[in-house]
Amino acid sequence: MKIVGLTGGIGSGKSTVARMFAELGIPVYFADDEAKRLMVTSESLIAGIKKRFGEKAYDQTGLNTRYLAEVVFNDKESLKALNQMVHPAVEKHFKDWVGKQDTAYVIQENPLLFEKNKQDQCDRIVVVAAPIEMRIDRVKARDGATRSEVEARIQNQMDQNYKVKHADYVIENDGDLASCREAVNAIHKNILSEIP
Repeated sequence: MKIVGLTGGIGSGKSTVARMFAELGIPVYFADDEAKRLMVTSESLIAGIKKRFGEKAYDQTGLNTRYLAEVVFNDKESLKALNQMVHPAVEKHFKDWVGKQDTAYVIQENPLLFEKNKQDQCDRIVVVAAPIEMRIDRVKARDGATRSEVEARIQNQMDQNYKVKHADYVIENDGDLASCREAVNAIHKNILSEIP
């Protein structure tokens, strides 16, 4: 079974593209969503996060994402510490998940594929790209974040051009969903044609 990495910068529209692959019957693993889920279900992870970031990391609703985001996106050492706790848990969960799938390929939607040097663990890489202003507007609308908060997050990610250069496939997501879907269908056919 092939593993196809799907990545792109924040606000590029990775989730939209991932759902298009899912509509074609391809299982999609949303690394960010699974990381968030593990951060509220894994007792060892919860204990580690509280120890490093304090009791404020969790509130009555669960993970205090606003507080945690403020801390880690403004301090590279804090971000690194959080990633060192969360990523091994997600990696193990992903391997278990892949073992349960029965398709020609699976998609791992992972915004930090290149940042975490995981590209070599994928057979193919799809990068979703979008104009920077569009990305900022999408994240502001989605997360209720300020422009400077979004820009800080973008600064913590690798440059979009680097990802585009190192991709097997690039989907330009400028808001035209029909052309996005066409690109997904073409990539889907191409990957299937490579499988004996």
